[in-house]
Amino acid sequence: MPGGWELLVILLVLVLLFGASKLPQLARSLGQSARVFKAEARGMQEDDEAATRARAERVDSPELTRGERAASTTPPARDRQRDESGN
Repeated sequence: MPGGWELLVILLVLVLLFGASKLPQLARSLGQSARVFKAEARGMQEDDEAATRARAERVDSPELTRGERAASTTPPARDRQRDESGN
């Protein structure tokens, strides 16, 4: 962490480079960039957590191979209609 003298030198260099009138605009822009960066980092972390949860759910539930149907307690509507019509 820079000490008092280092901060003073950095501030002096910024004033010389950008001028005193542009420093508030520069600070505002820097603050907005930091907020956007934090929001994006948080979004990426949430995406990673969601992917991890989805991966865990896939491991917990068995995968169906092509042509298999998930076991269900109620038959699909098409089968129920066929059963009710007596065919």
